[in-house]
Amino acid sequence: MTSDAVNHGRPLIGVVGGGQLARMLVEAAHAREVDVLVQAASPSDPAAQHAFELVAADPVDAEATAAFLGRCYGITFENEWVSIDGLRGLERKGARFFPSLSSLEPLVNKLRQRQLLDDLAIPSPAWVELREVDPGSPALPKGWTFPVMAKAGSGGYDGKGTRVLKSIECLAELLRSVDPEEWLLEAWVEYERELALVVSRDTTGRVRALPLVETHQADQVCDWVLAPADATQLLEATAYNIAASLLTKLDYVGVLAIEMFYGPQGLLVNEIAPRTHNSGHFSIEACRSSQFDQQLCIAAGLAVPDPELVVPGALMVNLLGLSPGQASPLEQRLDALRANPDFHLHWYGKEGESPGRKLGHLTVVLKGNDASTRREEAMQALNQVRSIWPLP
Repeated sequence: MTSDAVNHGRPLIGVVGGGQLARMLVEAAHAREVDVLVQAASPSDPAAQHAFELVAADPVDAEATAAFLGRCYGITFENEWVSIDGLRGLERKGARFFPSLSSLEPLVNKLRQRQLLDDLAIPSPAWVELREVDPGSPALPKGWTFPVMAKAGSGGYDGKGTRVLKSIECLAELLRSVDPEEWLLEAWVEYERELALVVSRDTTGRVRALPLVETHQADQVCDWVLAPADATQLLEATAYNIAASLLTKLDYVGVLAIEMFYGPQGLLVNEIAPRTHNSGHFSIEACRSSQFDQQLCIAAGLAVPDPELVVPGALMVNLLGLSPGQASPLEQRLDALRANPDFHLHWYGKEGESPGRKLGHLTVVLKGNDASTRREEAMQALNQVRSIWPLP
C-alpha cells in the first residue's frame, strides 16, 4: 500500500455515492479500521453521516471526484450511475477504480448487458431493441405474444424504467412516449423462482461467491431474500460458472450481483448489477465476510477473506416507506422490531418516509438444518415482520 493511501496509519479509500449501500460499506470499514471518503450530494445522505470525510457533490460530478486523487488507495462506487467518460481523466492520472471503468462500461446500460450475454452465449430472455419496431405499424417479433417487458437501457431500478406491455396499443403508446434508441423489449418469462448470486473478483483474479439465494419481489421491488436457496449442486455450479465467465471476460475487479430466473427454460440471467446488491444484505450477519467487506478489502488492498456461510441460513426482509395511516407510526414500528431479539435491524437514516422508499432492512438468522425447515422458519419470521411493517 502506498504512503498516500493511509491516514494517520489507517488505510483510506473513496466511495462515489452516499446511499444505504455506501453506508453499509462505511460500517464494514469501521470494523476493519479503514477510513472512507464519501462523495454524496448532501450531508444528510445515509453514508455521509458516518464517513471519515465528505466530498459534498453529486456522485455524477466527476470533477468533484478529483478530491480523492492521490489520497486513496482505491476508489469504488455505490452504484453504476456515474460519469464514466468524466472519470477517465482521473484514471489516466493514476486513480485506481474498483471496478475499472473499462469493465464497468459494458454493464451500465441494459442494451450493452444483453449484447454481452449474447456474445458469451449466456442464456437470458429473448430481446430486441425497441428501435427495431416500426412505429408506423407496431408488431412483436415473430413467435412473441403479449405480455412483454419493456426496459429502459439506463437509469432503471426497483421497478423504475420498466413497463409491462399487455397489448399492441401499449406498445404503440410506449413508442410515442420514449426514445426507442434507449429501450429494449424482452419476451415474457415463465419462471418458478427468482435467484441471485453475489460474487467478487480480486486483483489476482480469484473469484469468491456468496451462497446462491432465492429472492421474492413485490411490485418489482425486492420483498425478501432467503439464503441459501434450495438448489441442486448443478444449479449452484451453473450460476457460479456464469458469474465467473462474466468477471473473467471483463477483467472485473470488485463485487458484482446477478439476478436470474429459474424455470422451464433453465437458468436465465435477468440483470447484472456491477456493485453490492440488496440480495446480498443477509451476508452481514450470515457470512464470514459480507459483500461490503469483500468490496472494502478489494478497494483498500487488503487480503480478501472467503465469504462462506457461517450459520444454517438467513432471511432478509426489506422495510419500505408506507403511506400515512397504513400502519402504526414509524417509531412504534421500529420499537416493535427492536424488541424482537431475533431481528437484526439495519436502519439507513434517510429523511422522511415516502411510500415504497427503501428505509432499512432486517435479517433473521435461521437455525434449521434442511431447506424445508429453514423455509418454514423464514415464512414464520416474515409474517411476524409484516404484521408490524406491511408492504406499501
